[in-house]
Amino acid sequence: MTDKKTDDAVVVPTGLRKGLTNYGDTGFSLFLRKAFIKGAGYTDDALDRTIVGIINTGSGYNPCHGNAPQLIEAVKRGVMLAGGLAIDFPTISIGESFSTPTSMYLRNLMSMDTEEMIRAQPMDAVVLIGGCDKTVPAQLMGAASANIPTVQLITGSMLTGGHRGVRVGACTDCRRYWGQYRGQEIDEAEIVEVNSKLVASVGTCSVMGTASTMACIGEALGIVMPGGATPPAVTSDRMRIAELTGKQAVEMARTGLTPDKILTPKAFENALRVLLAIGGSTNGIVHLTAIAGRMGYDIDLEAFDRMSRETPVLVDLKPSGQHYMEDLHRAGGLQTVLRELRPLLHLDALTVTGRTLGEELDDVPAFTQDVVRSVKDPIYPYGGIAFLRGSLAPEGAIIKQSAADATLMEHEGRAVVFENSEDLARRLDDPDLDVNADDILVLKNIGPIGAPGMPEAGYLPIPKKLARAGVKDMVRISDGRMSGTAAGTIVLHVTPEAALGGPLALVQSGDRIRLSVSERSIDLLVAEDELERRRAALVLPTPKNAERGYRKLFFEQITQADKGCDFDFLRPPTMQGRIPTRND
Repeated sequence: MTDKKTDDAVVVPTGLRKGLTNYGDTGFSLFLRKAFIKGAGYTDDALDRTIVGIINTGSGYNPCHGNAPQLIEAVKRGVMLAGGLAIDFPTISIGESFSTPTSMYLRNLMSMDTEEMIRAQPMDAVVLIGGCDKTVPAQLMGAASANIPTVQLITGSMLTGGHRGVRVGACTDCRRYWGQYRGQEIDEAEIVEVNSKLVASVGTCSVMGTASTMACIGEALGIVMPGGATPPAVTSDRMRIAELTGKQAVEMARTGLTPDKILTPKAFENALRVLLAIGGSTNGIVHLTAIAGRMGYDIDLEAFDRMSRETPVLVDLKPSGQHYMEDLHRAGGLQTVLRELRPLLHLDALTVTGRTLGEELDDVPAFTQDVVRSVKDPIYPYGGIAFLRGSLAPEGAIIKQSAADATLMEHEGRAVVFENSEDLARRLDDPDLDVNADDILVLKNIGPIGAPGMPEAGYLPIPKKLARAGVKDMVRISDGRMSGTAAGTIVLHVTPEAALGGPLALVQSGDRIRLSVSERSIDLLVAEDELERRRAALVLPTPKNAERGYRKLFFEQITQADKGCDFDFLRPPTMQGRIPTRND
């Protein structure tokens, strides 16, 4: 095992010498460590090599990571080809539809697990294997804090299936068919039939949901191998990316290319630009804010909105368009998008290859395809996400304008209020509910603290009696999130949340609310003296079962959406600045 020397001649332990358990005798600590790992059959030659840790997030509860064993094998092959030693180890795995109360509630726990296991075990570099919505941001948050050479490996999207001659894929089509079922457009037999067609293989959602968004953001940040965002999970392209990831991890360990050299303000600005151009999930801004926060940067959401006004949506993928992730991959993947955005990007940002983004794009061929539009012919003229502010959201809210109904983005209506998710479930489909198509549905107490964990309940279903009358969309407002696979005129992340006494907590059924996406405003049209009266009578909900453990920590430390819903104590004590810093 060869230890590295820094410029000031201080020896930096590498390989098995890193992070030795303290028994008061360094030599014995190394002797004991080698004795035990040799029980797995390793030779001294193997143990003297550059060590690459591989985080295994495979789980029977997480079909999005169903290809983890194959990916690990391919990464190990790449590490071996580069002369290193690969050792895989587990961390927790979060499956989006298998996590109670919500996967977002567990994201920070996974980030802590990732960081601490990287710190606790000897490795010169680490490969993070993740795909399902919260796993990639959790891993990048943890790895950013640990700051050893890191490459993110995406598990990849599922393949599309077919239903009665129609191509389908999770989960935009899940919501579409369920909406048809609620509206009595299809019957019980067909909804059971399509349930077996929507997910045709292991892998993440096949549309531009949160998983695909975070994959693209990872590549835009430079922390994923070029071309690594889009290969579907079960393809040979995905396995080749995994092998190249292993090889590159060894090289990064040898050159000392750490996340702080890659996750720079310029990289984050590139990622914000890509988030807008791909019509990415609204969750992307929360996760990107959390990752940037770990590096000491706050996201300036008003500057992000100015960026949105000059960055068109180029990717024709559901839910903002028509295609699926495997189509984007055939169209050249994210590199095709980056090539189109080239004049708007920081081309000198560094990537995991050790080359700049511009150098990588110089090698990207151009060819005719119909998934990624040109800047002159976009699918939507502005960025997919708009930032709103007003009397209902003093600290801001967002809307995915590229997936909204244009006729509803300038709208004033009567509020129909649900106090929490239980109230929504109890009353939404009541035939006697006083609701019309022009009303605005408001759901409170599904924010970071109110739920807890900010569930994807912001996509309120259309009340059944309106759905059966043919209503497809309504303005919906909440302090929660929605799935990146969802579409509709939906205002999310209202901050401060209702559970903290934000203005959303004061809204009552019958109040008037005005939404203006063109003016970037969301306002509660109630007199201030009436709001003061309501505020004086307001009783905030008390967190339940929060006396111990992770749940206690969560309620004590969770930040609001504009700070990424990270734990406050995991962010640096002093922030370095705000991004984006420019909008040219």
